[in-house]
Order: sequence, then structure tokens, then C-alpha cells
Amino acid sequence: MVVKEIENDSQFEEELKSDLTKLFVVNFTATWCAPCRRISPIYFKLSNKYARAVFLEVNIDKFLDLANNEDVTSMPTFILYRNEMQVAKIRGADMVALESKIVELYEVTVASGEDFGVPGHMNLNSFIMNTQCEALNDSDSHPLSALIQNSGYIESDCDQQLILSLTFSRPVKVHSIKVKAPKENGPKLLKLFINQPNTIDFDAATYNLAAEELDIKPDELDGKIVNLKYLKFQNIYNLQIFVINNQTEADITRIDSLDIIGIPSSTTNMSDFKRISGKKGEVHVPKRLV
Repeated sequence: MVVKEIENDSQFEEELKSDLTKLFVVNFTATWCAPCRRISPIYFKLSNKYARAVFLEVNIDKFLDLANNEDVTSMPTFILYRNEMQVAKIRGADMVALESKIVELYEVTVASGEDFGVPGHMNLNSFIMNTQCEALNDSDSHPLSALIQNSGYIESDCDQQLILSLTFSRPVKVHSIKVKAPKENGPKLLKLFINQPNTIDFDAATYNLAAEELDIKPDELDGKIVNLKYLKFQNIYNLQIFVINNQTEADITRIDSLDIIGIPSSTTNMSDFKRISGKKGEVHVPKRLV
């Protein structure tokens, strides 16, 4: 993998739009910056090591407006993007911190795959915190943990109803879901609740107003995209799915796989943006340039 140097004003925007699911790592640099020159070989090695990310380089002397638009005030500055959004910023020649952030966000890219049928979106299952999830009425032999760990399917226990509570490690925007299940006892009517402080019980799920109700058709149980009312599912950290019944009113409901499709709302740690005067390995942009 090579580091692409931005050659004109439109190339930067075109690169970020070229693949909305990939991680883009951008090095804002300058020829007069000694730390920039020192870490350049390391940056190139990272581009080879993480070949499924895209590594770019922007010379701020050539593209001052771009640097100002991206709030670059010191050299070097590394900004990571996904879906045209900044998801992290590292100021200074801290290559350990940069690689750590790349690893965190790169693994999401690899786990999410490349095509889930919705351009610009990804499988959010890699953001699900297994230890923070819960199900009501799942069987002991086929629990929720088997479903979210891709080690088996979930099955209801004493009747056809299920409640699944899925907690994400960071806020996400949910665009759609994909369900695979047998057509005879796969889920039919669903109620989706968002950002509940605790797992709702069956009485509350039955009578409370949901963010959305879905009627899953039999032919949608082979992994077809089921769109949600996207504007209602912004900044989601907890999604709860109440399975009311299944396709044939069978005693047991079964779900073989469940994919949550969308994008992270923001993976930015705001502490990354704090201005720290005189940080080691950081050269401030001269005032004449800003």
C-alpha cells in the first residue's frame, strides 16, 4: 500500500467519498516540520501494515484552506475519517497513539466486511458489547449469546415471544436490519425500542409506544434488508427488539442471525481535540499560515 499525496483541492473530498465504509488516515504535514520528516518512514510502514485502510498525505503549505477547514493547528496532525466524518484526531508525532487508534477503528472495518447491501453503511454488530446484552425468554440451550457471537441461533423458551436488548460500545445510527430465520417459526411482528435505561419487561413492551413496529414477511427472513425510519434511530446506544410472535404461531421462535446495519454516530474522543501547548513532537503552525 502506498501513501497517496493530495495533488489538488478536489482530490481530498473525492478520496473520502470513494468508499464510505473504509478508514481513511490523513497525515497533515509540512516540509519545514522536523518531526514530520522523522516519522514519515513510520507512517509509510503503517500504510503497508494496515492495507485495508487508505493513507493520505496533505502538505499544508499547498493546501492551507483545507488544513484550516479541518482545524489543523500543529504539525504533524493525523486525522482519521470514515463516512466523510472525522472519527479521531492525533496531534504531534505520537506514532504509538496513532497506531492504537488505527487498530481500534481498523478492526471495525475488517469485521464489518465490505458490502452489506446499503451503500455507505456497515454491519454494526462489531460494536455490540456482548457482556452488556440481555434477552428475556431465550432458551438455555440456544441463548442470545450464541446469536451475537455467531456461534449458533437464539430460540425462545416457554412461548413464541422474545425480548433482545443490544448495547453498543458507542453511539450508532441504525439504518436497517437483516434477519435470517426459518420461514415457519422465524419472527413476524417486532417492536423496536431505543435507549432504554434497563431491559423492558413483556408488559411494558406490549403496551408502551415503540420507536417503530415491523411486520417481517416470510421472504425477508433470508437476509433481505428491512429498512427502519432512519431519522428515529440516530445516536443509539441501546436497541431493544420485542418479538411478539412468529410466522405460523408456532410454540418456539427461532432467529439464526441478526445484523444491525448503519454507521457510528461518532467515534471521536473529544479529548483528542484539546489544545495542549508545547506538546512533545508537535510543531505549531506559524501564525502567518492560519
